[in-house]
Amino acid sequence: MLENMSYELPYEGLKVLEISQGYAAPYCAMMLAQYGAEVIKIEPPHGDWVRGVGKAVGEHTALSIVPNIGKKNLALDLKSEEGNAIARRLAVESDVIVEAGRPGVAAKLGLGYDQIRAENPRVIYVSVSGFGQTGPYIDRPVTDTVMQSFSGLMSVNRGVDDGVPHRVGCIVVDHMTGVYAFQSVAAALFARRDQGEGRFIDISLMSSTAALMAPKFVEHQLQEGAPRIANAPAGSYETSDGWIAITLIKEEHWVKICQCFGRLDLSKDPKFNSFEVRAENLDELLGIIRPIVRGRPTSEWSTLFRDNDILSNPINDLESWLADPQVVAANAAPMVTQPHAGPTPIIHIPGTVPPRDGDPRSVAPITGAHSREVLTGLGYSDKDIETLAAEGVTKIAD
Repeated sequence: MLENMSYELPYEGLKVLEISQGYAAPYCAMMLAQYGAEVIKIEPPHGDWVRGVGKAVGEHTALSIVPNIGKKNLALDLKSEEGNAIARRLAVESDVIVEAGRPGVAAKLGLGYDQIRAENPRVIYVSVSGFGQTGPYIDRPVTDTVMQSFSGLMSVNRGVDDGVPHRVGCIVVDHMTGVYAFQSVAAALFARRDQGEGRFIDISLMSSTAALMAPKFVEHQLQEGAPRIANAPAGSYETSDGWIAITLIKEEHWVKICQCFGRLDLSKDPKFNSFEVRAENLDELLGIIRPIVRGRPTSEWSTLFRDNDILSNPINDLESWLADPQVVAANAAPMVTQPHAGPTPIIHIPGTVPPRDGDPRSVAPITGAHSREVLTGLGYSDKDIETLAAEGVTKIAD
């Protein structure tokens, strides 16, 4: 690890206020925290709704841990007069605001971009929403699955055998939206150095998913709407004791695969001797090679393919990935103790300081974990804070 922390934490001293729930916007703010920013997340006293999605251990679920590590958590009822005033005070002192309500909601609370910009013209305000700030769908509720279906992502993720459009099994839309939002904030911060003013950034799950799928949309145009399999017979194959993925990008790869199968004749067969004809005759080809792959264990196929420079890998489950020697050697998922949840694998985000146990930047706080600290910093006395807690304006998790 580099010892120059000013290099590793370039956003140290940057003040970020996060007014959001869920995953996408919080992931953006979390990345700012990993690069050194002080991120204060305002969360309702009853908790972010994401704390109830999936298995909960205390106040935490997987979806509340990952996008919230490294932040300070201020529990605040924004609908209360005092809570709203506290949020506004923090907002006008912030360099960056990350917000994720439906269009118009923040403005109703007095926390919209124009309202904050009037007092803080340097503020960079990123608003994350489902469909953006304009258009007929802006008020529709959106989740990762909803956007996977809307965007066409599920249509290009059909099962080979069942033809059913499948949802990607992780929250790829929310995750990538958070990354795109972070990227946009980084660019805006660079521009502000010379221009002196902030800006409003509109990030939507719709546009982020489209950006992720850009090659597919170009492919759709070039193929005039008639998609074809690009690298048959790439795919997942069952072995005698598990699964293995095989792919190919050159015709010479197909020849090597056939050699490993002991069926060099397939590489010369007119029905299978090019990408195009293999795609046309894929069902017949799969009927030939699937039984071959099922005849050996995964480890044997993996060794054979590796020895012959074939693009292949056993299909890991999550446990086998965590235990993989390469993952362990790279310290790609160190165990970090989380409040309530105990030791948890925290994935090292490329380019950031690696997570480590005991580092506040590697811990996801529970609701109200930093309420007393933040409010004290704003000049509230212990008595004032206790009163706010008793009135439900805040929650104190000492």
